[in-house]
Amino acid sequence: MRQPFEFAVVGAGIVGLAHALAAARLGKRVAVIDRDFQANGASVRNFGFVTVTGQARGEVWRRALRSAQVWDEIAGPAGIAVLQRGLTMVARRPEARAVLEAFLETEMADGCAWRDANALTDRLPVRGEVLGALTSAVDLRVESRTAIPRLAAWLEAAHGVTFLRGLAVRGVETGRLETSAGPVLAEAIVVCPGDDLITLFPDSFARAGVTRCKLQMLRLADPGWRLPAPVMSDLGLIRYLGYADLPQAQALLARLKREQGAHLEHGVHLIVAQSADGSLVVGDSHHYAPTPDPFSRDDVDALILDEFAAVFGQAPPPVLERWTGTYASANRHSLVESPMPGVRLVTVTGGTGASTAFGLAEDVISGLFDPATQGAAS
Repeated sequence: MRQPFEFAVVGAGIVGLAHALAAARLGKRVAVIDRDFQANGASVRNFGFVTVTGQARGEVWRRALRSAQVWDEIAGPAGIAVLQRGLTMVARRPEARAVLEAFLETEMADGCAWRDANALTDRLPVRGEVLGALTSAVDLRVESRTAIPRLAAWLEAAHGVTFLRGLAVRGVETGRLETSAGPVLAEAIVVCPGDDLITLFPDSFARAGVTRCKLQMLRLADPGWRLPAPVMSDLGLIRYLGYADLPQAQALLARLKREQGAHLEHGVHLIVAQSADGSLVVGDSHHYAPTPDPFSRDDVDALILDEFAAVFGQAPPPVLERWTGTYASANRHSLVESPMPGVRLVTVTGGTGASTAFGLAEDVISGLFDPATQGAAS
């Protein structure tokens, strides 16, 4: 490991793998180092929903749009199935419809349209009392539990990326990583620690006010019908900033506080995505703490399933699995810092790693390597 790499990334979650891909596409000799022997964190404990529609206006939305394009570019070669495309954002209330109509007037609505409830048969085979939905064609969904390991295997086979697993990185300096198995040398380094806020550069996370968010998710049995695209509802319109920052969202928020205060208290909103076997991945909730407890609460799951029943107009199918996940969280999309020359610290702090990591990584890598020489920049 003393032979220098041109680029090393700490962390084999989606953010780390995205940086490995961006560097490999520049022809760099790349190493990825991770303490786990397989993907085990937030990158596989999620929907696999690459959400473009509704991301925060400007840079974040641009990165999400680019990330969806990269997923499309690599999915076939990496053997990753794109299970669903698009989004069905249901409006249950007039205030929600007003938010979506305002969104359709923005530059972010390319590929989006409004449909009244009676025109949603192909999108919602069963439905509750809904006014209609915004439909989008730019989003996509993969099965994260298989997509992440397949992406890593493809990076190794097709791009010659070296994976050093089961190693803890104990220290970072320009050109050098100290690991539990000795030093790894690299001209440029990106540290992508996910929600490990203590081991490397803890002062950076503390200054940025980064904490951790715990979410609860469920897998439900095959309901006997098929969704061509993931489904979201009114509660999502006040969480995703592309909608929530619109003035019309304030009236919706006020009504939700009156009618679904418990959902808001636990950060519940609805995403329903369907897997190849017909089962439904459903979530989620949001609870914040430096060290969240690992326990799933039945009352919170009940709130998620309550919104499911309201949107689909029927009781949820049986629960097959329950799990929790955690991710780094702050009042910003991501933390990107240069703690020393040739080193970048990169963490997505908005829970949108699968949706934005490829676009973010291309931005970071382009700034890390001098375009004139393609060598490491300070």
